[in-house]
Amino acid sequence: MAFEEFGQLSKRRREERAQKSKKKILIALLCTILFLLCIVGGVFLFLHFTNKQQNKNDNNYNGGPPPPLLSKEETTKTSSKIIEMLCDPTDYKKKCEDTLSKVVHANASNPSIAPRAIIKAAISAAAHEVVMAIRKTNKFKFDKPQDKAAYQVCKKVFQDSIDELAQSMDHAGKESKNYHNKINDLKTWLSAVYSYQETCIDAFDKGEMKNQIKIAVNSSKQFISNSLALVSQISSILDNFNAAEAALTPTKRHLAARTASSSPVDTLGFPPWVGRQQRMLVVKSTAQLVPDLVVAKDGTGNFTSINDCLRSLPENRTKRINIFVKEGIYNEYVTVTKKMVNITMYGDGSLKTVISGNKNFVDGVRTFETATFAVLGEGFMGIALGFRNTAGPEKHQAVALRVQADKSIFLNCRMEGYQDTLYAQAHRQFYRSCYITGTIDFIFGDAAAIFQNCLLIVRKPMANQQNIVTAQGRGDKYETTGIVLHNCRIFPDKELEPVKQKFKTYLGRPWKEYSRTIVMESMIGDFVAPEGWMPWQGSFALKTLYYAEFNNHGPGADTFKRVKWVGYKSSISRQEAQTYTVTPFLQGTNWIPQNQNVHVHFGLYN
Repeated sequence: MAFEEFGQLSKRRREERAQKSKKKILIALLCTILFLLCIVGGVFLFLHFTNKQQNKNDNNYNGGPPPPLLSKEETTKTSSKIIEMLCDPTDYKKKCEDTLSKVVHANASNPSIAPRAIIKAAISAAAHEVVMAIRKTNKFKFDKPQDKAAYQVCKKVFQDSIDELAQSMDHAGKESKNYHNKINDLKTWLSAVYSYQETCIDAFDKGEMKNQIKIAVNSSKQFISNSLALVSQISSILDNFNAAEAALTPTKRHLAARTASSSPVDTLGFPPWVGRQQRMLVVKSTAQLVPDLVVAKDGTGNFTSINDCLRSLPENRTKRINIFVKEGIYNEYVTVTKKMVNITMYGDGSLKTVISGNKNFVDGVRTFETATFAVLGEGFMGIALGFRNTAGPEKHQAVALRVQADKSIFLNCRMEGYQDTLYAQAHRQFYRSCYITGTIDFIFGDAAAIFQNCLLIVRKPMANQQNIVTAQGRGDKYETTGIVLHNCRIFPDKELEPVKQKFKTYLGRPWKEYSRTIVMESMIGDFVAPEGWMPWQGSFALKTLYYAEFNNHGPGADTFKRVKWVGYKSSISRQEAQTYTVTPFLQGTNWIPQNQNVHVHFGLYN
């Protein structure tokens, strides 16, 4: 009898808890909807009210002068409040309010105005400012050779900015059933455009000309920042709304949950939203790939150089093409242009098929232009290739591989250099089982990049130098970028190993104000300094950066003596670490499976 009473009591308590939980969910949903209406739908409500008032006045009209609508003063006041709410998260509110007031007032009689119109207006304003920056800088007189070379970098990234802002406006203006995915693309492209402005400035050496360039592009940076803030705000609201809606959606109750021991899939640590087919992606070996074109130095292919092969491709081609580069050292500087999309390039192995160069900063080449291999075309996949810059440590910045392409993948590749080996410049990038070597900032840039199961080998630097693995360049807090080292191994090479106590090695330092780097589930060697991270200069970015470690192991993984910066987190929760895995951080399930050949781990390993 006692067991029956206990069972009834437990049942009643469960029902009470369920009822309370349901109430909490309903309250959360109502709050989310209200917030959504206030921020994103404010314009709709205002215009709908105006329309309704117009209809009411029309219905009551009995001749004589028509009754007045809302007074001009009331209309202006309501519009101002709506604009103020929309611009609240931006850093440059006056510029935001000036921009949005135009679109709101222009649509005062149009009840169909949508958030996309607001986003499009913000992006349009940013594009206008980039054009103005181009006009201003075109009038500058560049006397020094290095300044002329630097401005050539600016011209390239300005053009990229215009192209991607135009793409963003077109993307934002179209209706879509899945506007959430569209917003992720917008945030990626706008983040890239912001970083392009920084790239232009960084091309110049310290001095008067650099200061003039900073001033010239300052306004465009501010308008791009505002666009990012607006898009991020709407994205956040949609996330909250979808989460609340999902919480109220009834789900089927499973009789028993799988345990890690009963299912090999569960032991991989995938998040619950990743489907079985996506979890079970199979890696195809390069032997299974069928080449459309073959590059071979010995003349046994279609071309003897990679550049000749790329030049032969039709400009308007969108279908994926497989290019096999046979064994050999290819001494050429390669650029996969923006028009060269959906290319899979693979070799005989990262030590057999090698693209090599030696351009460097000391010899007068801007860092941006030193890359042996540069990738701009969306959807690029590199497999079993080697990328080298042989300039050596005494030549300072010397890039082996620069990646600007969105949705790019590198599998079983090797990047060799010293300072600035891999420039993960912009957009979404995924690296799997790659071997990357260097000394100072040898993985740097402002991409959203995940390095999974990679071997990061630190080389012996010059005397009086230190080693830094990463230097991430996120310059605005709303950029979606960051470097994630996931299940990687960080070790010294054979030359550094015997003298590793003479050189300090750090996991990273903040290149820009909102630098973001996460090291998780990785093996860290004993040669990494106990403080872990190095400042860039003084207290710059130490409060605004985001550096985090999660579940690392190895003798260098102890966080007890790590830096005490405001922005550094010696340990983060599993839930927070999950946000930096492939699915949420790169939206990887939307594009990595489509490229095939990739074995990808979507969630945490443990």
